Amino acid sequence: MKVLIGGIIAAVVGLILLILWWAPFLMILMGGIPIFLLLGGALAIYVGIDEIKDQMLEKKERAREEEEEAKKSEELEKARQELEKTKAEAAKYKEELKKAKTKNTKKKEEE
Repeated sequence: MKVLIGGIIAAVVGLILLILWWAPFLMILMGGIPIFLLLGGALAIYVGIDEIKDQMLEKKERAREEEEEAKKSEELEKARQELEKTKAEAAKYKEELKKAKTKNTKKKEEE
């Protein structure tokens, strides 16, 4: 309750003083607005530059990730090719083993 009464008194006194000191209030306001605009503009410039830096960093990271992904894909393709080559060699050796076994069984049958 004390806070409410204090607030009402402060608002009434502030309104009376604003009416009495209107010209000095406008003078202070005229001096303060350019400063606020300068500080606000400087802040906006700083935030804009920081945002541009962030975008450039994200772009570099994306390019690096794509490069790494391309390397992984290339390595995967090489591994697939080696696997196919190994499978072909294994099939070839399997066929040779079959031929050798059939030759051995024929030799044994002849003896």
